[in-house]
Amino acid sequence: MKTNLSYDLLIIGGGLSACVFASRYLQNNITKKIALIEVGRGLGGRSSTRISKRFKGWKLNHGAPNFNISNNKDNLLLKNYIDQLLVNRFIRIDDSELIFLGDDTKLETIKKSEFYCGDRYISLFSMSELSQKIIELNNFQDKIDFFFETLIFDLKFKNDEWTLTSTKGYKFKSKFIICSTNLLLHKRSLKIFNLNQIPLRKAIPKNQDKKIDLLLDYLDRQSFIPRLTFLIYTNENYSYRDFYSKKYRYFHLKKSLEDKYKFERVVFQLQDNKKLGIVVHTKNLDFINSYINAKDEDLFNQKIFTNFNKLFEGNSLVNQLSCNEGISIMKWRASQPSGCSVPLSLQFSKKYRIGFCGDWFEGEGFARIEGSIFSALKLEEKLKIHSNIFLSI
Repeated sequence: MKTNLSYDLLIIGGGLSACVFASRYLQNNITKKIALIEVGRGLGGRSSTRISKRFKGWKLNHGAPNFNISNNKDNLLLKNYIDQLLVNRFIRIDDSELIFLGDDTKLETIKKSEFYCGDRYISLFSMSELSQKIIELNNFQDKIDFFFETLIFDLKFKNDEWTLTSTKGYKFKSKFIICSTNLLLHKRSLKIFNLNQIPLRKAIPKNQDKKIDLLLDYLDRQSFIPRLTFLIYTNENYSYRDFYSKKYRYFHLKKSLEDKYKFERVVFQLQDNKKLGIVVHTKNLDFINSYINAKDEDLFNQKIFTNFNKLFEGNSLVNQLSCNEGISIMKWRASQPSGCSVPLSLQFSKKYRIGFCGDWFEGEGFARIEGSIFSALKLEEKLKIHSNIFLSI
């Protein structure tokens, strides 16, 4: 395979935001050839699906299993796109049961929170397949080359052209790039890549572009919520205690229970083979550190089973685990943004031919899928306005 690769457009990141942008871009630029570069094994980002090599036949959404749109009545751009996904039968309304483990009086509070307000949707496929379907919607001429398990660590901009270098030694060249991940723009990249300068700052020195300077300033103030996800592959006979038959069932823990058991939420996922998978999410920093420092992973896994059984002890819906189920653990590099959001006005630099999208931008969808989708739609609209920039590409 060639190590020097040239494209009309490069997209860094393969989450939902990148896929929505790629699909919309191809709809209006079918003669262009683009590449999508993703560090993971497939599409979806934090909304991806684990297809285990060790546990055959399982598809577990180990990030967001569903998503909500808090406001599409006043946002026609977003509303029209969601309607398009519904018409194409990519998604449907999520009517799964949501149970808040805590005081009954808290149920209304969580329903009105940012993750449950508005309308909830689930994919008719796995979440990774949803991302793929979104791209295929307008990829009539197979205009995208995918590069998975490919990590970009260096950016250079010279003579109006970008050069991206991956850890595998590939060099990608293009007149224009899109960053749907902010890893290359944020100070956390310094530790991950063992660098002394943020890659985008190295490529664009300070005081060369006010928008880039402002964007990096905002991101410097943005933090991230670290997460671990435990994927439990239950035994053949495991089931609910009742006759619940929908694909998902969500259990969310109130703060006191989260502190006690270290779980944020537990999502049951019915498989096509009728087996019941369980995905446990945690953002408890002490628990995450204890996993990182654990010398015996089997012993740590037993702790997960123990906490699960204690949490659901006596529960009328959930059976106990036997503690010999299969388990795998996902440690997220692309963590959920928190705190300072980036203004949408900083999405695009004409001078440096670079655009940005993702859930790290301001708005009602900040830190959620809603923000990922909306920022991608907004960026594609902005590129239409500046379409003259592509005449030289």
